[in-house]
Amino acid sequence: MELAKKVAIVTGAGGGMGKVVVEQFLERGASVGAIDLHIDGLEDLAGKYPQQLVVIQCNLTDEKSVEHAIKKTAENLGRIDILANVAGIAQAATDIEHVSLADWERIMAINSTAVFLTSRAVVPYMKQQKSGSIINIASVSVDRPRPGLNAYVASKGATISLTKALAIELAPYNIRVNAINPGPADTKMLGEFTASGSDEGDTKENIFRKSVPLGELITPEAIANCVLYLSSDLAKMMTGSVVNVDGGRGI
Repeated sequence: MELAKKVAIVTGAGGGMGKVVVEQFLERGASVGAIDLHIDGLEDLAGKYPQQLVVIQCNLTDEKSVEHAIKKTAENLGRIDILANVAGIAQAATDIEHVSLADWERIMAINSTAVFLTSRAVVPYMKQQKSGSIINIASVSVDRPRPGLNAYVASKGATISLTKALAIELAPYNIRVNAINPGPADTKMLGEFTASGSDEGDTKENIFRKSVPLGELITPEAIANCVLYLSSDLAKMMTGSVVNVDGGRGI
């Protein structure tokens, strides 16, 4: 996977999954614009890769903030080849009649509208160079939903639909758009799916882990590996694809 001359933007870069994606890009020689609302956890990488990494604080639900972050990345690193939309939030399992409009709108804004805003901002750069790869992190729950995750599943379903719509729209410009469906991932976010009052550790072990046919939670590294593959020329004929990295959960 030749990525040494590529410039990638990673959203949610300060999170458990996002930071691993950033690290994997950097280790393979790519330059990275690391975007997140909370960037304190990226200080060690900034010190280790001062020439390759630009860390940018950004509110992904605000269009001006997103446009500024994308522009700053392009100005500092010269171009934009890859956009990895990793940012996302969970939903505590809640019956639909108890989901507030504010909670619904927040989940949709971060998991879906942010993907629209970042994609809209990077496409002009990619069109100009007639190449690019956009990778959106969705969820296997779109195909295999769990009770109470109504807003979360809807937000990730919207992301998959947008992925396919952009894939056909941008194909004439050699811009590829694909999505990844992680299964239950071994990150801090997994515990946030449990209903209020539930035992987080018990739920993680007896519900999430046991739902994976291969018997293990999905590691951030497994997701990062797929992001790198879809970013590279090894996947040059893949667009509009939704790839399950889920240990068989989607079966």
